Amino acid sequence: MHRVYMLNDAHLFPSAKQASREGLLAVGGDLHPSRVLKAYAQGIFPWYSEGDPIMWWSPDPRMIVIPKEFQPSKSLRKLMRSGIYEVLFDRDFKEVMNSCAHTRRKGQDGTWITHDYRQAFTLLHEAGLAHSVEVYRDHQLTGGLYGLSLGKVFFGESMFHLEANTSKIAFAALVDFMLEHEMSLIDAQQETDHLKNLGGFAVDRSFFLEFLREALGYPTLTGNWGNSDAKPVYINPDKIFEHIVHERS
Repeated sequence: MHRVYMLNDAHLFPSAKQASREGLLAVGGDLHPSRVLKAYAQGIFPWYSEGDPIMWWSPDPRMIVIPKEFQPSKSLRKLMRSGIYEVLFDRDFKEVMNSCAHTRRKGQDGTWITHDYRQAFTLLHEAGLAHSVEVYRDHQLTGGLYGLSLGKVFFGESMFHLEANTSKIAFAALVDFMLEHEMSLIDAQQETDHLKNLGGFAVDRSFFLEFLREALGYPTLTGNWGNSDAKPVYINPDKIFEHIVHERS
């Protein structure tokens, strides 16, 4: 029988390699930004429903997208050039996250984007580490996505659309941004048909963890991605955790 670890107050995780094939590694703890950052840096993420214990996962296989291999369709590029939609970064992170939480998804009852989860990612956004891509039509938000950035990796969390193809527009804009800033990996976490259509493919967990380790050795583009003041910074996890703790205590 596979062992599931019970977390305590310490922001420590067992190796992601010890997760089950389905990905379950640990239960418990909290969603303090320091714990969340440490989890993602180790290839682990929270996924659970409101009212349930927090569950931490590292599935095998893992869905990823390599930005330089992404090939948007001609119709998508044409739509992006049409002038119908405006794409912005980090203008309304909270609304993108809320829209993702309220989007109905096939086979899902409720949302895993819980209140505590939203609070944690809001703090990470304010720290310049979590980002949103937004698609507007006539100044109305019609689609978008959000996730966490560390090193050369973007950990994609969720996306939504209120009009056809607007989540695809957001994804293509993210890829363009990542290529411009020499970022090399999108972690899409779990396999879905939508992500496969966007160029996602599954790799062994061991391959993913090695790719992740190398990609996290580079500086992180911190700050608001919609402004020119975003800058690459080598993140010392312990120090940035202490900064978040100090600012929010």
